[in-house]
Amino acid sequence: MNVAQRVAIVTGGGGGIGGALVARLAREGARVVVADLDVDTARAVSTTVNADHPGSTVSAGADASDTAQIQELIDLAERVFGPVDLYFANAGIAGAPGLDAGEQDWDLSIDVNLRAHIRAATLLVPRWLERGEGYFVSTASAAGLLTQIGSATYAVTKHAAVAFSEWLSVTYGDRGVHVSCLCPMGVNTRLLYSGKDSGDALGRAATQAVTSAGDVLEPVEVADAVLAAIEDERFLILPHEEVLDMYRQKGSDYDRWLSEMRRYQSSLLAQA
Repeated sequence: MNVAQRVAIVTGGGGGIGGALVARLAREGARVVVADLDVDTARAVSTTVNADHPGSTVSAGADASDTAQIQELIDLAERVFGPVDLYFANAGIAGAPGLDAGEQDWDLSIDVNLRAHIRAATLLVPRWLERGEGYFVSTASAAGLLTQIGSATYAVTKHAAVAFSEWLSVTYGDRGVHVSCLCPMGVNTRLLYSGKDSGDALGRAATQAVTSAGDVLEPVEVADAVLAAIEDERFLILPHEEVLDMYRQKGSDYDRWLSEMRRYQSSLLAQA
């Protein structure tokens, strides 16, 4: 899909990967609703992007996991720009480390990292089926293909986000609904370093696991990879190409992979 003149919504758009996606979309001629739980960051990104591409974005404070607020974002996009062509389910949280995560931690992670995607698709896919075209982009993680040392809530919900994206593509991909799933490793954002700052050994190990597994990319590099995948209408987006080799190794010998991951975790905890 060519994004020029298309209408997009980007959740978690107030910085990091989301902010970079907004800038990249606007540069390519798209019109974008910048949504973030923190309305000030969403407004700041919108103001900066509009300085270079006047009138290309509007901002809104929104909880991307709340159905009513997702609908408000869709309504805003339609009032200002027109029908939504692309939805970037990009908002996400790291979650609590280990089994210390309580019911509220699990509920929040499931809501933000998974149900937010489901709720957005539930609102948009029927419209796209009527129009014959639409594009859903899910920000998951390499943790959704592999796992995440330290955070069960993150590993589980990112696996589920990948699974939901797969299901969307299988179910609607021949009816004009395109789906891409972004699965990066380390990206230079606040989310990456939240485990390091958690005060928990598993949390520190979680950050170290990602930063030592491969290069830490800048958000703009990830945004470039996403736009290239959309142009090609490609499902799996791997800004870190080595993730594919890791995924193949996991699938080829699951028990060996689990054993190696346990050893890797032990080495990280010894350093934490």
